[in-house]
Amino acid sequence: MINFSENIFWNILWYVLISIGVIVFIILFFVSAGYGRYNTKKWGPQIDNTLGWVIMECVPPIIFLTFFIIGDRQSNMPARIFLLIWEIHYIHRAFIYPFKIKGKKQIPILIVIMGMVFNGFNGYIQGRFLFQLSPIYSNNWFLTPMFITGTLIFLFGFIINLNSDHILRNLRKPGEVGYKIPYNSFFKWVSCPNYLGELLEWIGWAILTWSFAGLFFFLWTAANLVPRAYSHHKWYLAKFPDYPKNRKAIFPYVF
Repeated sequence: MINFSENIFWNILWYVLISIGVIVFIILFFVSAGYGRYNTKKWGPQIDNTLGWVIMECVPPIIFLTFFIIGDRQSNMPARIFLLIWEIHYIHRAFIYPFKIKGKKQIPILIVIMGMVFNGFNGYIQGRFLFQLSPIYSNNWFLTPMFITGTLIFLFGFIINLNSDHILRNLRKPGEVGYKIPYNSFFKWVSCPNYLGELLEWIGWAILTWSFAGLFFFLWTAANLVPRAYSHHKWYLAKFPDYPKNRKAIFPYVF
């Protein structure tokens, strides 16, 4: 008789969600998730955009912190640094970024629920693995090429993300409406450097933790953002006849 441990459950969940991620990746090339410029009434009831983002994005920092508290790694320094890095991203994403969004926009409740569900599963996969199920990281982990390289990539992606969001927010002057073509910084090379920054953050996370948990998050992030970047890129090309033809969607010179 199989002893059904949490490790077995964690691994089954990992494979199931990765399989779903592959399906989501394919679907999103044909159907753009209904938030932002793709939001329509067909996505159902709506709530305030800022409130929706706070509700969705407050889930990961709360769950991750909870698993740190109930885990057995509170005195482990690498675990503390993992917590710090995670919270830096999500405190900004949940409690700073939403309040910088300009304009009175709406977001479908369905999208908020879907975001909460994924964030809940992901928070469990990341937090439970790093703070309970993984081998214990020693302080020597800080000197490894994985931690150093991964942290630098994460920080580089975080900076790109912040910078790109800042440029997008300030494209329009007070009183202006509609969309404009962004030109500065990484927008010189790709249509969605904010998504590129997010991908870099989570591939950095996967490397600095050197874990299947981190790899899971990167793959799911790519499954969502690569098709969305492609949709944005096509939208820009269709809307603006003078849109720079040398830009790619998300990966400079590649795609």
